[in-house]
Amino acid sequence: MKKFASLCAAALLLAALALSGCHGRREQAAFAVPESFDASRQYEVVFWAKNDTNKTQTDIYKQAIEDFQKLYPNITVTMRLYTNYGDIYNDVITNISTGTTPNVCITYPDHIATYLTGDNVVVPLDDLFADERYGLGGSELLYDGPTQEEIVPQFLDECRLGGAYYAIPYMRSTEACYINEDFVEALGYEVPDVLTWDFIWEVSEAAAATKGADGVYSLNGQKVLIPFLYKSTDNMMIQMLRQKGAGYSTQTGDIQLFNDTTTELLKGIAAHTANGAFSTFKISGYPANFLNAGQCVFAVDSTAGSTWMGSDAPLMDIAADEVVSFDTAVRMVPQFDPENPQMISQGPSICVFNKQDPQEVLASWLFAQYLLTDDVQIAYSETEGYVPVTTRAQQNPDYQDYLSRAGEDNTTHYQVKMDAVQLLLDHMDDTFVTAVFNGSASLRDAAGQLIEDVTKSVRRSQTVDDAYIQALYTDTQSLYHLDAASPSGGKADLGPLPGTAVALLAGLVVAWILIFAYVAWQAVRRRRAEKAQKARWQGKKG
Repeated sequence: MKKFASLCAAALLLAALALSGCHGRREQAAFAVPESFDASRQYEVVFWAKNDTNKTQTDIYKQAIEDFQKLYPNITVTMRLYTNYGDIYNDVITNISTGTTPNVCITYPDHIATYLTGDNVVVPLDDLFADERYGLGGSELLYDGPTQEEIVPQFLDECRLGGAYYAIPYMRSTEACYINEDFVEALGYEVPDVLTWDFIWEVSEAAAATKGADGVYSLNGQKVLIPFLYKSTDNMMIQMLRQKGAGYSTQTGDIQLFNDTTTELLKGIAAHTANGAFSTFKISGYPANFLNAGQCVFAVDSTAGSTWMGSDAPLMDIAADEVVSFDTAVRMVPQFDPENPQMISQGPSICVFNKQDPQEVLASWLFAQYLLTDDVQIAYSETEGYVPVTTRAQQNPDYQDYLSRAGEDNTTHYQVKMDAVQLLLDHMDDTFVTAVFNGSASLRDAAGQLIEDVTKSVRRSQTVDDAYIQALYTDTQSLYHLDAASPSGGKADLGPLPGTAVALLAGLVVAWILIFAYVAWQAVRRRRAEKAQKARWQGKKG
């Protein structure tokens, strides 16, 4: 019966741990930089990256992995590609609970803030940055990596969460306005060096007014025209509020989105939508498709999407016979104060996940840092309208040669893409990032949803007034759980388990105890039967 007693004790211990443990947490020891890297061991680094359908980008990842593994033959990098960052985010969240996160991940700081709600899930990088041997520009690196000072400060700042760095920037872009210059001139205007919101709305309204009684727009001779089309309405709202000096959120995570300026902006967007001047990607479709088909005057999208914009774009989603020839101008997003332009800085970053083995984490860091070397940065930035995140890559003669060949062809040096890249390079000091905290990703989604809902409501002939907007604020706060956000950006205390969950766990424990008891009872019966049979056999033998 000792075995039975031991089994019951183990079951009761499991029950105690289950019922008293921290709800929703998975604890893990904090990472400490090892004294040295053990090159005698073999490591596998699992790398999750995002790629759409750009085979060139995939090849760059593969080449980077191959070159890295030549330097570190004891480190095997296994890559898994995703089609969007949302899927990476969802899989990471799922895998945190099972302790099966990747080692290195391309992601966004807003997402990392959510990962940090687990204990020691993501490695803080400050100590690794500063390590003389394996840190940024470290003496023991087998490649020529950048120092911390050579990473563009504006890009690195976005990777700082709660007083520590939890990522390194990988690529950076901003938003740009891609313009059918022929349409603007046909309406009697000239494209200014810096767009203003007043200019955008005025020209868009003029374009919408060219619709005839037969439904055909005289501007383009078609029945379809969306004068102003915006891809990411979250960025639209965030930038408008920033330019207005209005609240969005504080650095500590206090939500300020639902304010009088937001209300004013939404009413303005509603009015222009009612006049047929504005729509969004989620409602109407991809801006590049409308622009290239001569069905749009102003299309706002990322500079990383510049290879899809314009009559000669190397990437397109529409048939060749639908493309309309026009001159494409590239400008900053519209501004309220053209003398002090402000535009958002965005783009993927790289984080390293914690593991039980510090040596495995160090191997992961060596690979993550390798992605900042000039060859990787320059090659990847040339695929789309990205900008390298290090000054050394930007100043590299190979990159400068790339910039100098703008317009030389309609592939690598496609003029619209090069204009978009130069736009960010010329205005890095005019870029900004939003505060990152647990819940900042939801806040960003909410900001865009306000514009989406207002635009959709107008198209459904609903009235957008103060009562509508206040109801919209309440619904949006509830939908995105912004009324329960953690202002400090820290870990949410989920409290004790609900009574139903406790009852379920208790039931499971009792079930296991009964199973153990049954197994033990069967073992005792079997042992007694064996003893009885042995006694009978010995009696017959005697």
